[in-house]
Amino acid sequence: MAEANRKMDSLPNELFQVVGRKHEDIEKISRPSLSFMKDSWIRLKKNKAAIISIIILALIIILAIVGPYMNHYNYYQTDYSKTYQSPNSDHWLGTDKFGRDQWTRIWDGTRISLYIAFLASILDLTIGVTFGAVSALFGGKVDSFMQRVIEVLVGIPHLVIVILLIMMMKPGIITITVAMVITGWVNMARLVRAQIFKYKNQEFILASRSLGAGNKRIIMNHMIPNTIGLIIINMMFTIPSAIFTEAFLSFIGLGLQEPAASLGVLINDGFRAMRNQFYLLLYPAIIITALMVCFNLLADGLRDAFDPKMRK
Repeated sequence: MAEANRKMDSLPNELFQVVGRKHEDIEKISRPSLSFMKDSWIRLKKNKAAIISIIILALIIILAIVGPYMNHYNYYQTDYSKTYQSPNSDHWLGTDKFGRDQWTRIWDGTRISLYIAFLASILDLTIGVTFGAVSALFGGKVDSFMQRVIEVLVGIPHLVIVILLIMMMKPGIITITVAMVITGWVNMARLVRAQIFKYKNQEFILASRSLGAGNKRIIMNHMIPNTIGLIIINMMFTIPSAIFTEAFLSFIGLGLQEPAASLGVLINDGFRAMRNQFYLLLYPAIIITALMVCFNLLADGLRDAFDPKMRK
């Protein structure tokens, strides 16, 4: 063995040079250092469906904000001399049975759907994440009690809660908001709890505790950042579900009521006049379909972007 080592030492160094690489580049890092969010954004940009979805959603959001102000009509203004007009230069998307301008009503209804969508995401981020994180971190009797609360809420169908609220309150956006506050955050809380249970006994959490970090600091500085990918992905899947729920409740008469406009109310009106005035159903159906599909495609893209296994 010693003889072999002496022979290796006697060989010229030129035989062991790296082929095709300069000596000064040997210790250089071939890939620039990137943060988690920058690396995720690079992977997201490669997903054409997600980028197209972002563009379409941005356009819909802009039109929902400025669309109702692009003409001199409002969503409840009636004109019985212009009922059931097809799209024309005065009413760009036509009128309904009361002569109300469909362009204004559609974008006002889209605004309601986006309000429901962002309300669902805010509830997930505030109540759901906080509830799940506290339940997992404290554990024991606290976790057992908090999980019994979730089991009770999960056991009650969402439609039953809405019907009970309508018996005490009138149908409308406030009723849907209260119903979402009661049950809309439950799935997020369960996912966050399961994720934090996986992290709570790992070395970096124990090290933080040994240095004197309190529960609040551990949740905000360690737990939540390590679950941010899961939180964003689940939030993006929650948004189209919330939009569909609002449209469904309004369609069956448990949501907004006329003359208020929502995509569910507009689809219900279009469904009744579908044979002779198909445009009343077509345009709100296109908007709600675009919202549902784009949010789902964006959620799929974010799931792949935040997955470290997808990193090349």
